[in-house]
Amino acid sequence: MNRAAAMQLSRPEVEYALTDTDMGVAPRDISALSKIVNNTAFRRAVVLVVIALGWEATAWWMNNPLLFPSLSDTFRALIDSTLDGTLPSRVRLSFETLLISYTCGVLVAAALTIFAVSTRVGVDVLSTLTAIFNPLPSVALVPLAMLWFGVGLTSMTFVVVNSVVWVMSLSTLGGFLTVSETLRMVGQNYGLKGMRYVWHVLIPAAFPSILTGMKLGWAYSWRALVGAELVFGATNRGGGIGWFVFENRMSLETPRVFAGLLVVIIIGVVVESLIFRTIENRTVRRWGMQR
Repeated sequence: MNRAAAMQLSRPEVEYALTDTDMGVAPRDISALSKIVNNTAFRRAVVLVVIALGWEATAWWMNNPLLFPSLSDTFRALIDSTLDGTLPSRVRLSFETLLISYTCGVLVAAALTIFAVSTRVGVDVLSTLTAIFNPLPSVALVPLAMLWFGVGLTSMTFVVVNSVVWVMSLSTLGGFLTVSETLRMVGQNYGLKGMRYVWHVLIPAAFPSILTGMKLGWAYSWRALVGAELVFGATNRGGGIGWFVFENRMSLETPRVFAGLLVVIIIGVVVESLIFRTIENRTVRRWGMQR
């Protein structure tokens, strides 16, 4: 076939004008109900309402305020304990102890993890220690803490630090070990060694695991502190929220017991939602490391 025949067989050039329908599917209007259902805050509020209704229904069915007070009685006890200053002072004492213990636990976990990733035997040492101590409940160390340090702030700090160190070390070490070899070689090519290598390469790459370890450490430390205060919190400058629950249980003030437990739950939710979620949104989610 010669060139002239090929030119005759070629398709003619045609130009089409684009319309709005050619640009894809037109956006669909989202109904107000769909917007409400897709709202995270609304869904969580619904869960809280269901729990509150279940609480009231259970209290009405049992009809025994000594065993299971209603939500309204619990809120009334919560307000009364707050207005007379008892509950705020107990919460303040618990938070002071928790802040000291959690900070010490994070520092010890950071030191152990940096030692693990900086030396050849460090990983084996930390893995062995976490395998030994991580399954051990922190409350089980209360008798040993009383034997070593007596009854007081030092004993509770020892118990809470143990609850933070191993879970955070395990999570952080796992994050460091999963850092890609590409990032490791980039850091080595830049001549990073020791702490500079850990700070500029390993920590940013493993930050999602580090943050997870910090959240788990906070949850474990809060539980361990309340449990320890149930045993010897009365000597810790008057006792914290755990001792508030225990002493009201001894006096059969069940609504105040539930009020103390409700405060423990509220504090846990607030810290998780405001502090850790804010850090998560401003770091790993913004960096595209987490959905």
